[in-house]
Amino acid sequence: MCLNTGYPCDCLTDGNLCEPCRMTVKDREREEAHLSNDINVPGRSGSTCEPELNIPSNGVLKERGRHLGMMLSVIICLNILILGCALVSGSAYKEVNISSSDMQIFLIVLLLLTSIWMVYYVTFTARTENAIAYKDCHAGPIWLRGGLVLFGLLTIIMDIFKIASYVGYLHCDSAVKVAFPVVQLVFVLVQTYFLWIHAMDCVELQRNITRCGLMLTLSTNLVVWMTAVTEESLHQTTVPEYPSNTTKLSGRSLYINRAGYGDDTCKCSHTSCSLFKEAYYYLYPFNIEFSLFASAMTYIMWKNVGRVTEEHGHRKIKFCPTEVFLGPVAGVLLVVAGLATFIVYEMEILKYNRDEDKKDKVLMIHFVMNIVIVTLMSVSTVIGCAIYQVDHREHVSDKNPTRSLDVGLLVGASLGQFIISYFSIVAMAVTGAKGYLNGLNLAWAILMVIQLGLQNYFIIEGLHREPFHEVQPISVLANPYVLQPCKDMSILEESDMDTKPGPVLTADCLHNHTVEHRPKLLWKRRVLKEVCAFLLLGNVILWIMPAFGARPQFDHATETEFYQFNMWAAVVNVGLPFGIFYRMHSVASLFEVFLTS
Repeated sequence: MCLNTGYPCDCLTDGNLCEPCRMTVKDREREEAHLSNDINVPGRSGSTCEPELNIPSNGVLKERGRHLGMMLSVIICLNILILGCALVSGSAYKEVNISSSDMQIFLIVLLLLTSIWMVYYVTFTARTENAIAYKDCHAGPIWLRGGLVLFGLLTIIMDIFKIASYVGYLHCDSAVKVAFPVVQLVFVLVQTYFLWIHAMDCVELQRNITRCGLMLTLSTNLVVWMTAVTEESLHQTTVPEYPSNTTKLSGRSLYINRAGYGDDTCKCSHTSCSLFKEAYYYLYPFNIEFSLFASAMTYIMWKNVGRVTEEHGHRKIKFCPTEVFLGPVAGVLLVVAGLATFIVYEMEILKYNRDEDKKDKVLMIHFVMNIVIVTLMSVSTVIGCAIYQVDHREHVSDKNPTRSLDVGLLVGASLGQFIISYFSIVAMAVTGAKGYLNGLNLAWAILMVIQLGLQNYFIIEGLHREPFHEVQPISVLANPYVLQPCKDMSILEESDMDTKPGPVLTADCLHNHTVEHRPKLLWKRRVLKEVCAFLLLGNVILWIMPAFGARPQFDHATETEFYQFNMWAAVVNVGLPFGIFYRMHSVASLFEVFLTS
């Protein structure tokens, strides 16, 4: 009998298989082998008799749960932000029937819910053994948490001044205005402790609850930020009571809001109200920066939920201020000069508001000082970018949520200052830039655009470069079969530090090398550190001036007359808070570049 039924023959009885029979036997052996492999694979037993079921594995279920938790947390955040934005926008206009007390009740609820969740998180992680198995050492460097503590402390002082001021209006105003700063003070204390301890956590337990809690914290901080920015902006830009005569009503004093609380019919019961008003008004910038710092750190925690990282993978970088000299000295001089002109500008612009000639001279001093600062920063940034072209460090390849957030915030926040500068350029160009003030304003706007572009490139390139690796002392076992001592270490000492390590040295050579190794900084590293230090201090003074009340956009009337007050006030009030945050964020990013250079 033959295996090939189509062409039967006597090959089986003879012992010599024909070609069709040999092919049939091979097919059967291959099928049997395939079936045996399927049976031996875990989870696939029984697949030969029953159809395979699409049963998701544990990994697929975890991934689905992760996406569900992220989606739910994002939905919570968006709903709170949209509702908060509607309430903040409505409370900013007198025509809308939303009082500041209504807005503060909403904020009190948010602050209490967020504080309760943070207390629960801290308690749960403290009582649960091995609750945090991994930490992201890039997420919460000590200088970032130190800045958070500093801004938090100043925010607490601001809340104390608010409480002392609002108490004087209790007899004629809502008690909610006293309760809000009290609740915010508690919230700042709880959040500062929470982020100081847990900013680097990579949460593995209760992931979805943690994601929703972190998004609640993020949205609460952003709503508080929007409220503070709106309230601070209203102090600077209230529509004049007689808009038909805006040419003469260009002084800032006519745009200052009389108060964000009380009115002419509600008088303070004690004599210190005006003092507390002025005091906490100047502390608003720190409250704004605290909310933004906390929002950024909370977002990194949210990104790190469920993330597995190497805790020891981050190389410690020491801060040594003695490594640089020229950059810090020039930066300190720039800050001192900027502060001096800013103080003169603030005092004289209010004193000589009705005297156009003296006011123009004060504006000229302010414009010239800003042009000098921006020009020097642009030149130093060009030097730093040129050093990058001869620097052969590799670009980082690993994904880091902290670095991605830094770059996104840097580019996004710079758009605010870009918008203001381009609006000024268009207004000056169309009107012909007549007069020295218009010419200075046009030059300042153009130089600001150049400086922002150069600085963004410098910081982003620095954040994506591998840190300079110093030779660390290593311990090796002496090889008794290697008898030749190292005769000339000077050759290795004079070689470039950026090159790859050389051949293996003996124990004596390594001992001598580690003892004598403390080389000076390479000239490339030195220049980069000097540039970073100078740019850092330059951004500090460019943050101080607008954060503490400098508003040349309204003191100089050209843009107000060209765009009309309502449109120009909207542009400035939207763009300036982002521009202020850009300067503070640039300080943090430049410090990071300084450490890795």
